[in-house]
Amino acid sequence: MRDDYDFSKAKRAKNVPHLARLQAEAKGKSRITIMLDNDVLMAFRAKADAEGIGYQTLINRVLREALGTRPVDEATLRKILREELEAH
Repeated sequence: MRDDYDFSKAKRAKNVPHLARLQAEAKGKSRITIMLDNDVLMAFRAKADAEGIGYQTLINRVLREALGTRPVDEATLRKILREELEAH
């Protein structure tokens, strides 16, 4: 059956525009398989729909907050900079 496959004209993902874009978007992330209770998954999906975001994005955000490593958003950064500038 291996003889049926011809990859001599195959391109690397980085040379196929839509695949290269997907790879670039995934930088810093890993694809995993995880088992979640159905009720937990349904709750995340419902909350994500209400917020207008993806449920995986929401799960990632909640896990990040649980670790205490929430990324700084623009509004928070501006607030911190204002406070520091006013203090000096």
